[in-house]
Amino acid sequence: MSALFHVLVIAAVVALVVVRQFTAQWIGDDKRWWVLPGILLIISVRNDGALDPHHEALSALILGAGLVVGLVTGAGWGWTARLWPDPDGSVWTRGTKGTVLVWAGGLTIRAALAGTGVLLGIHQGAAALTMSLAAMLLARSGVLSLRARSLRARHGGPAGTMPLRPAHAAWKGHA
Repeated sequence: MSALFHVLVIAAVVALVVVRQFTAQWIGDDKRWWVLPGILLIISVRNDGALDPHHEALSALILGAGLVVGLVTGAGWGWTARLWPDPDGSVWTRGTKGTVLVWAGGLTIRAALAGTGVLLGIHQGAAALTMSLAAMLLARSGVLSLRARSLRARHGGPAGTMPLRPAHAAWKGHA
C-alpha cells in the first residue's frame, strides 16, 4: 500500500478521534474495542517501511520507543477521560483538560523520536506512525473498557447486565 494511503488513513483516524474526544461518547459493553486498532496494525504490518533497511537496529529501537509512547499516551488518555453512568446503566465518557495535556505530551515525544530518526539518517515510512497510533488507540480503548466495566459494577449491578445501547438516543447535556 502506498505512503499516501497511510497518511490519509492516519489523518482520517486522528480527525475522527479528536472530534469525538470532546463530545460525550457512549461506551458499550461489547468486546470489540480492539477492532479499529487491530485494523490499523494490520494495515501498517502489510506495508514495508516501518524499518529502515540501512539502519535496522536503530530504526527498530525508534519504532519500539514509538510503540511505547503510543501505549503510554493511550493509557494516559484513557485514565484522564471523565466517565459517568446514566440512570439506565449506560456509561459515557468525554476528554478533560488532562487529556489535552496527555495528547500534547505524547505528540511532543513522538515528534522528538521522529526528529531523532531524521538526524540519524533513519527513514521510517508511515507504517511506523500507524503502528504507534494503533498502540495508542488500543491502550485507550482497553483502559476505558476496564473503567466502564468497573463503573457499571459499582452503579448498576454486575458488568455484562447493562444495556448494550443507551435508553436515550442523544446525550442529555451531562457536564
